[in-house]
Amino acid sequence: MNTKILLAASLIAVFTIGLSAQSSVAFAQYMGNVGSEGQTGSYTLEEALEIQTRRVASADANPAAGSGTPYISADGVVGAAVIAGAVFGGIAGAFFLKGRSGKYAAMGRG
Repeated sequence: MNTKILLAASLIAVFTIGLSAQSSVAFAQYMGNVGSEGQTGSYTLEEALEIQTRRVASADANPAAGSGTPYISADGVVGAAVIAGAVFGGIAGAFFLKGRSGKYAAMGRG
């Protein structure tokens, strides 16, 4: 197939999908439920400060609980990094092993 036609069709597809895709609107965080006319709900600043004060007091009272972020478990930071490293390392290892043999491997190298 002609390369220019393929490139043009690809660009048209990308721009068409981009134009027809529904735009998502990001709103800033607000307190409480916002009504259709912009009024805020009953969650006031004083209530927010009280909840945060209770959270800090609970964290101080239970120092062994930590921050709540699991770092070493499989669904935590280190676990996810180890799992991702194993998956992508396995794929890279397979490519390296397959690259040593084949039609385009350097002569005299395996």
